[in-house]
Amino acid sequence: MDALHDVASLWLQPAFTLWGSPITWTELLACVLSLWMVGCNMRVHPLGWPLAIVSSLLYAALFLHYRLYGEASLQLIFVALAGWGWWEWLKGRGEDGQRLTVHRLGGRARLRAALLTATAWPLLGLLLHRMTDSDVPFLDALPTVGSVAGQILLGRKLIENWPVWIAVNLVSVGLFAYKGLWLTVLLYALFAGLAAWGWRRWQALEGQVRG
Repeated sequence: MDALHDVASLWLQPAFTLWGSPITWTELLACVLSLWMVGCNMRVHPLGWPLAIVSSLLYAALFLHYRLYGEASLQLIFVALAGWGWWEWLKGRGEDGQRLTVHRLGGRARLRAALLTATAWPLLGLLLHRMTDSDVPFLDALPTVGSVAGQILLGRKLIENWPVWIAVNLVSVGLFAYKGLWLTVLLYALFAGLAAWGWRRWQALEGQVRG
């Protein structure tokens, strides 16, 4: 256990300083893997899912260090969802029984997803407020529930995952700026732009089998 603690401590040491805030080796590696992951997602390439698993584990360690418990818990949920999404992209089937393709939600399903997300946000925020020492429980909770929704939509190759990620990434920019995680701020700002690009790309791919 001591050796494991020493390794974890080493990865949480600063690699360099950005705008007065330390950038750890963990944050740096997680950023690189996350960018690679998004590139794979945009191209509907299943390699994005194992990259998501590794980057999520790195971010879980980083967010625990900064007392962002909702975001840390989210990363562990991401690991499980990434395993499911990986399977869906390789073996999943659509409602017609054919191999899963890029497609979109119907109007009723879209409304249901929005209502479930809007309901889960304050509930998680209240839980974090009462059960943890988080200083931003509701701001932490919002991208957490939004990210779960986005990941489920992504796993089923639904186009609506991209506008969800745009909103999640923009909120996350404010959250991480408050915490001084400046490299991650830049990453999530870039993610927002890439999500807009991915949205447009997937609209052109609708109905096509990829990955």
